[in-house]
Amino acid sequence: MRRLWLVLIIVVAASAVLGVLVVAITLFLTPGSSPFSTGSNATPPATSAVLAPLPPPNPAASGPSVADLAAPDWVARVAAATGIPVTALQAYSGVALSISKANPSCGLSWNTIAAVGWVESHNGELHGRTLTATGEVTPPLYGVALNGNGYALIPDSDGGAIDGDKTGDRAVGPMQFLPGSWRNWHTDANGDGVEDVQNIFDSSLAAGHYLCRAGKDLDTMSGWRTAILAYNSSNAYLQEVIDTANKYADVAAKA
Repeated sequence: MRRLWLVLIIVVAASAVLGVLVVAITLFLTPGSSPFSTGSNATPPATSAVLAPLPPPNPAASGPSVADLAAPDWVARVAAATGIPVTALQAYSGVALSISKANPSCGLSWNTIAAVGWVESHNGELHGRTLTATGEVTPPLYGVALNGNGYALIPDSDGGAIDGDKTGDRAVGPMQFLPGSWRNWHTDANGDGVEDVQNIFDSSLAAGHYLCRAGKDLDTMSGWRTAILAYNSSNAYLQEVIDTANKYADVAAKA
């Protein structure tokens, strides 16, 4: 038991280097469940991700929201081709454009954040949920109780204020932040004056900043892989994000 606690202390200390406990504790999807899966294993899995180019900017964009940063015709065309909800793609593309200006050395691509969004919550539509036009997941999304019963043990850190659970922490929202992670990376990306972990604009920008901090330079595959594994330290998770990111890039390029 003392050895177990020592391991837990080491893990928590390592996570604190970035100021977070690893987000995305719970993987909802099974390996091979990308939105384009065919069920065939004939092609060996990719070991690196394609980084899609930045979307064309919207010359009419104004105000603080990332929602309108990408050209509307690009968003409509790529959303139809990929199956990503328009609101979610507005978030992913807007975050990529925003970070390209705020942190140009990061190299975050829209299909990277979109792939993470798919694996975490089916782009906010997990189990029949919907996204409002302003980005809220309806009904709100909460992960499983991280009570040590088949999952990691993460004691309650927010009194249920963020995750609705006073007995233990849960991952929350479309990008599946733990309460402690959200307190570190919270942001208002749609300019409504509210930092909402259940809002795909806010949570996507927070996730983008986290990935940039974790991987530093996502233009390099070593940095990209470091970032994704910092989000969830599972090789199966990494492979799912790679596969989905590559499919999104390929389909978008042909749209």
